[in-house]
Amino acid sequence: MNLDIKQFYRATNPSKTLDISKPEDQKFYIDFSSVRGGQMIEELKNSILWADEDEFTCNLFTGHVGCGKSTELLYLKKELEDEDFHVIYFESDEDLDMGDIDISDILLAIARRVSQSLEDVTLQQPKGVLASKQH
Repeated sequence: MNLDIKQFYRATNPSKTLDISKPEDQKFYIDFSSVRGGQMIEELKNSILWADEDEFTCNLFTGHVGCGKSTELLYLKKELEDEDFHVIYFESDEDLDMGDIDISDILLAIARRVSQSLEDVTLQQPKGVLASKQH
């Protein structure tokens, strides 16, 4: 295997997030589940997939700076999109002033990103519903 040292350096930079959906990042992804004590992304994915229609899920995903949180969440995003979920992912420091933040700022940032994301979504007519003609 030929390894471009500059490309490897950029891929291992803790301030750069690997996006597993990009082929150029896939070769640098390392599955650390054996040292983390479990398949946490698989568990998060299953908690979402297996939830009842009227059941909401909520998970707290924390860790030290540079430990791979964003990389793992992008991996989860890809896994859920493969299951036909619409996933809205954004990094908080793109929308928020991390030095001066309160809950209303967070909620507004989330609402803005959800709204932006839904602008690109085209909904299909549910199966079994007949279109009615207006007279």
